[in-house]
Amino acid sequence: MGSVKVIYKVFPEDVVVNFDELKAKIEKCLPEFSAIEGYNEEPIAFGLKALLVQVKFPEDKTGIVDEFETELAKIPGVSQVQTVMVRRTSR
Repeated sequence: MGSVKVIYKVFPEDVVVNFDELKAKIEKCLPEFSAIEGYNEEPIAFGLKALLVQVKFPEDKTGIVDEFETELAKIPGVSQVQTVMVRRTSR
C-alpha cells in the first residue's frame, strides 16, 4: 500500500526566531499512523518566516489531509496554513 506525502506552509502570527515550540505543538496534533518527515523554513518578508512541514499519511485514510490542516490552523500562534503539495508515493 502507498502513502500520501503533503507539504504544509504554516504562517506564524508574528516573527518567530525559533520554531521548536511550534514544532512540538504540531507533533502533538499529528494523526495516528502519520509521520513528520521534515521541516524547513521559508523567508516571507521583513524577518517573517513560514514553517514548511512535510508529513506522510497512509493512503487508505480518507479526509486525513484536510483534517490535519484544520488542526494546524487551530494551534495558538498560527495565523494561516496552506497545503503546498500533495503527492502519492509507493513507499
